[in-house]
Amino acid sequence: MTKKICGTNYPVSICFIVVNEFCERFSYYGMKAVLVIYFLTYLHWDKNLSTAVYHAFSSLCYFTPILGAIIADSWLGKYKTIIYLSVVYVIGHVIKTVGAIPTVGNSIVHISLSMIGLILIAFGTGGIKPCVAAFGGDQFNEEHVSERQKFFSIFYMSINSGSLLSTVITPILRSDVQCFGGDCYPLAFGVPAALMVAALVVFISGSGLYKRTPPQGNILLEVCNCIGKRLIQEIKMVLRVLVLYIPLPMFWALFDQQGSRWTLQATRMNLAFGNLFTIEPDQMQMLNALLILVFVPIFDLIIYPLVGLCRINVTPLRKMAAGMVFAALAFGAATLVEVNVTKTVVDPAPAGNCLLQVVNVVNSSVSLKVSGSDLFPQPIQYLQDPSGYVTLPLGASSKTLEIHIRYNENDFTCTEMFDQQKAYSLIVHHSTNGSQCKLVHDNIKKNENGYPLLRFLNTHPEAINVTVDDVTFHANGAYDVTTNKTVPRGVYPSVHCSMPSNKCSFLDLGLLDFGASYTVILVEESGKIVAHKIEDVKANNVHIAWQIPQYVLITVGEVMFSITGLEFSYSQAPANMKSVLQAGWLLTVAFGNVIVLIVAEGAGLEQWKEFLLFACLLLGVFIIFSIMSFFYTYVDPNKLDEIYLKDSGKEEDDDDIKEKCSLKLKNITKL
Repeated sequence: MTKKICGTNYPVSICFIVVNEFCERFSYYGMKAVLVIYFLTYLHWDKNLSTAVYHAFSSLCYFTPILGAIIADSWLGKYKTIIYLSVVYVIGHVIKTVGAIPTVGNSIVHISLSMIGLILIAFGTGGIKPCVAAFGGDQFNEEHVSERQKFFSIFYMSINSGSLLSTVITPILRSDVQCFGGDCYPLAFGVPAALMVAALVVFISGSGLYKRTPPQGNILLEVCNCIGKRLIQEIKMVLRVLVLYIPLPMFWALFDQQGSRWTLQATRMNLAFGNLFTIEPDQMQMLNALLILVFVPIFDLIIYPLVGLCRINVTPLRKMAAGMVFAALAFGAATLVEVNVTKTVVDPAPAGNCLLQVVNVVNSSVSLKVSGSDLFPQPIQYLQDPSGYVTLPLGASSKTLEIHIRYNENDFTCTEMFDQQKAYSLIVHHSTNGSQCKLVHDNIKKNENGYPLLRFLNTHPEAINVTVDDVTFHANGAYDVTTNKTVPRGVYPSVHCSMPSNKCSFLDLGLLDFGASYTVILVEESGKIVAHKIEDVKANNVHIAWQIPQYVLITVGEVMFSITGLEFSYSQAPANMKSVLQAGWLLTVAFGNVIVLIVAEGAGLEQWKEFLLFACLLLGVFIIFSIMSFFYTYVDPNKLDEIYLKDSGKEEDDDDIKEKCSLKLKNITKL
C-alpha cells in the first residue's frame, strides 16, 4: 500500500519527485543563464556564433524528449529512464565544468569539452523531460483527480522556483567570485552540476516508495495493430491540431532570445541601481520566472474572470493569438532600447579608412593636420578629453602619413603608419627637440561582460605601478601606455600607486562606469602625480530598468500563449493521443530555436533591425494563426465514444478490434 502524507491522499513519493525537479531545473537554468557570457568572454566567440550555439543547444534540448518518451514507453519504463539519463546529465555537467577550467588543456580542449558536455546535458534534460511529470502523476490513484491536479501546480511552482533562484545565484558565482585570474566559470557550472547530483540522489532515495508503471511496448507497432474506425477518427482530431502548430515556432524564436540576444543587450546597459546595488547582465532573465509566479494567479483569478463578465468569449486559440501580439510588442520595445543603446557604441571604420583621436600632453594648445587634411580645425587644448574619433581616409589597407603639428609658434612634423579599420590615439608630447608623436592602438569594442576597460598613460620619466581593485598596471616612464584591462565598475577616490621617488601614493580616478574605456593620464603637478581621465569609449547611458517593459510584455505573452497552449493541446486530444500532441508542442520550441540559429548566422543585420524583423515576422504569423483559428472547430474527445457508437455502419469486426486494443492504447506515450 502506498504511503500517504499525514493522512491525506498525497503519496509520500511525490516529495522526492518535486525536490528532484527543483534541483534539476536549478541545474539546467543556472548553467544556461551564464552560457552566452561564457561563450563570449571565455571561449572568445563573437556574438552571432555565441547566439547560434546557444540556440542550437536549446533546440536539441527540445528534440530529445521524443527519444526519452520512446525509451520510457517502449523499453525501460519511466523510473529507469529517469535514473539512466540523469547519470548522462551529471556526466555532461562534469565535463562542461572541467572544460571551464583554464589550466585544463588549450582553447581547443575547452571548446571540445564544452560541446561534449552540452550535448550530454541536452540528451539528459530532454530525455527525462517527458518522464518526470508523468511519473509523478502515476503515483496517484485514478480516483484522486483533484490531488493530482494540485500536484502538477506544485510541480510547476518547483520548476519556476528553481529557475528563479538559479538565474540570480549563478551569475553572482560567475562574477563576484574570482578564480584562475578571472570570472569563476568552474564554480558557476560546478554548482549546477552539484545540484544535478543532488537531484539524482534524492530521486533514488525514494525508490522504495514509488509506484512504477511497466513500459507499454513499441508505440508504432501497437498503433499499427489497432487500426480501426475509432483510431482513424482520433488521428484526424490530432492532425487538425498539429496543423495549427505549424506557425507556433515563431513565438518560441522570440521567447528564447531572453537568454541570448537580450542578455547581450544587457551587457551594453548601465547595470547600477544608484549606490544601492548592481546586477549582472545574465541576471535579468530571472525577471521572467519571477513575473510568471506573479502573473499566473493574476490572470486566472482576476483578468480572465473580468473579461468573462464583459461577455467576451475568450477561447484558448484567441488567448494564444493575443500572446503572440504581446511577444511582438516585447520585441518592439527591445528595438527601441537597442536603438538608444547603440548611441554609445563606436562603429569601426569602413575599409580604406581608420579612426583617430588626439591626446595633447604638451602644456599648450596645439594645431594639427594629417597629410594636409583639416580633420581637426580647432586647436586641441592641454589634456582635453577628445569629443570622439574622426574618420581618417587612407585609400589603402595601410598607409604612412605625415602629421604636421604647430604649437607656441613652432612647427613640427612626424610620420606614422596607419592600418585600415583600426582605431588610434595620437599622443602629442614634449621631447628635447620640441614635440613628438606617439601612435597607440585603441580598443573601441565595449567589454563583453559590461565592465569598464582601463589603461594608463605615464608622462613622468619614472615607472609607476597602480593597483585598481585587484588589478595591477605597470606603466614605464616616458609616455608609456599600458594595455587595457577590465576593472569592476565603481567609484575609486583613492587608488594606490607607487614609484621610486615616492611622488605617487594615491590617485583619484572617480567613477569608472559600465561599458566605458578610459585612458588615465598621469602627470606631475606641484610635486605630486595626479590623474586626468579621458573617455575613449562612452559609458553605457541606458539603464537596465528599460529592459523591464520588454520582460513584462514577453511574460504576459508566455502566460497567454504557453500555458493556454498546453491546456488546449491536452483538451483537444483523445486520451491515448495526448502525448502525441505534447511531443508536437515540444517540437515547436525546438524549431523556434532553429529559426534563431538561422537568422543569427545568416541574416547579418544590425541588432535593432533583427529585433524589428522578428517582431514583424511574429505579427505576420499572428495574422495567419488567427485565420487558421477562425476555421477550427473545438471538439470534446470525451464524446468520441458516443459518436463512434452512433455510427450505424460500424461492423462487428470493429467491436472486436476495440475490445482487443482498448488496454493497449490506454496509456501509450503518456508524458
